[in-house]
Amino acid sequence: MDVLMLSRLQFAMATMFHFIFVPLTLGLSVMIAIMETYYVRTGKEVYLRMTKFWGKLFVINFVLGIVTGLTLEFQFGTNWSRYSIYVGDIFGSLLAIEATVAFFMESTFIAAWIFGWKKLSAKMHCACIWIVAIASNISAIWIILANGWMQNPVGYVIRNGRAELDDFVTVLSNPFGWSQFLHNGFGAFVVAGFFLMGVSAYHLLRKNEIEFFTKSFKMGMICAFIFSIAVAVQGHGHAQEVAHTQPAKLAAMEALWDSTDSAPMYLLAMPDEAKEENAVELFGIPGGLSFLAFNSFDAPVKGLKEWPKEDRPPVLVTFLSFRLMVGLGSLFPLLCIWAWTKRKNLVENRLLLRVMLYAIPLPYIAIWAGWAVAEVGRQPWIVYGIMKTSDAVSPIVTSQVAFSFIGLTLLYTMLGACEIFLLTKFARKGPEPTKA
Repeated sequence: MDVLMLSRLQFAMATMFHFIFVPLTLGLSVMIAIMETYYVRTGKEVYLRMTKFWGKLFVINFVLGIVTGLTLEFQFGTNWSRYSIYVGDIFGSLLAIEATVAFFMESTFIAAWIFGWKKLSAKMHCACIWIVAIASNISAIWIILANGWMQNPVGYVIRNGRAELDDFVTVLSNPFGWSQFLHNGFGAFVVAGFFLMGVSAYHLLRKNEIEFFTKSFKMGMICAFIFSIAVAVQGHGHAQEVAHTQPAKLAAMEALWDSTDSAPMYLLAMPDEAKEENAVELFGIPGGLSFLAFNSFDAPVKGLKEWPKEDRPPVLVTFLSFRLMVGLGSLFPLLCIWAWTKRKNLVENRLLLRVMLYAIPLPYIAIWAGWAVAEVGRQPWIVYGIMKTSDAVSPIVTSQVAFSFIGLTLLYTMLGACEIFLLTKFARKGPEPTKA
């Protein structure tokens, strides 16, 4: 492998590992804040115990998430220095604001929340977790706006041989970035909802702390259902944003080779990149792709053949990732509806509980697939239409990247194992017993 491919694989590996932690942090922080708010308002001990139990799992996830995220920014200097030189004036400013504002805010108040149980008033302690939840999501806004600029560069001028910031307000109001943020934010709440349901299902199968975990299960169920619908509705709008700004990605998502009026959407297809056609096309929805992209069943959609082969994204990966994301996204509300119908007698519905326990990884997989669509579908551009990925890599030798790739893979594997071990250990342990 060359430096380019190894650098891409290293960044993809680090990002995927980091994204084990991020969505749960974003969604679960808000859920815990709601639990503690219920405790402050009602004084019921069950909500205090819920806050502490789920809060412990949140802190484990939060700490490991910070560690895995640090190496990502360093790679912009080590592996992608030409990218940083060319667009750092814009991209760097967004990451700097994220670090100096949101990251320090959430880090400060998570410490106050962890160590302030006996030192702060109940209302002040509750305010700390709300600040953590808000700051975590603000942090996500800045990071995703930075990625959104890579997807749809705005507010810049090419000057002095590089892209320089010209209109910061335009960068902040980038519709692609905000659409990405909503799509990921809604997905994070689906992750948190299924996490609550899955862990609760484990204990309900063992008839342990039935009231505690029934409340937790129902809270996760409501959260997952609302946001699984929201992410599907918003996903339709995001597809239209992709159609407007990145038509080649849209064509790869649906493996559309020839420009077509009233483009169909096939429920079952398999692209053949070598032959520039689909080996399988079954169960087509007439005009389905046109409607997805432009809200019109008759709208024309550009096919992949409109672009030279070297300017097309990898079709198979983009296509399969999109199908996986949509398929799982369609499954989530159905699982929530099933849970809703059995909510009055959860303990007796063991099949439902087993399914929910094993469904914990599915929202993570859906989010990973969505990011694969976003990042692989943008290729061969690192900044769409401005800078190709091949021009962004650092002038280093293959052995240097191979060494860091192997080292980071081992480090992240260890951290991932720690995450799974600690979360499993404390999730199985359950909440602290009620005080006599």
